[in-house]
Amino acid sequence: MDRDTVRAWVAGYERAWRTSGTDALAELFAADTHYVVSPWAEPIVGRAALAEFWEAGRDGADEPFAMTFDLVAVDGDTAVVRVQVEYERDDPARWRDLWVIRLDDSGRCVHFEEWPFAPGQPDVQ
Repeated sequence: MDRDTVRAWVAGYERAWRTSGTDALAELFAADTHYVVSPWAEPIVGRAALAEFWEAGRDGADEPFAMTFDLVAVDGDTAVVRVQVEYERDDPARWRDLWVIRLDDSGRCVHFEEWPFAPGQPDVQ
């Protein structure tokens, strides 16, 4: 995996979020993927379970938001990406996330771990 592969994968993720349905997940995630929505959450296992979670978590493909990202690191099959998302209709509307993603040889994600942070979120001590 290289930096261009990761950038393309993140761009595909955003495109999939903006696309109706969940068919695009097959291009991004392995069938047996593990998707973790916070460092303390139990993983969502498998693309079918991820598709259900994905549809429940968004307002639809026309949900207005802006997303930017910076690639922090790539090491072997693992990358760390800093993502900023601003939703027009949500509260909280602004999020900064760290994504830890691991891709297989075909470029599909086998492990996705998100560390989401919103303004005003309590600090964990």
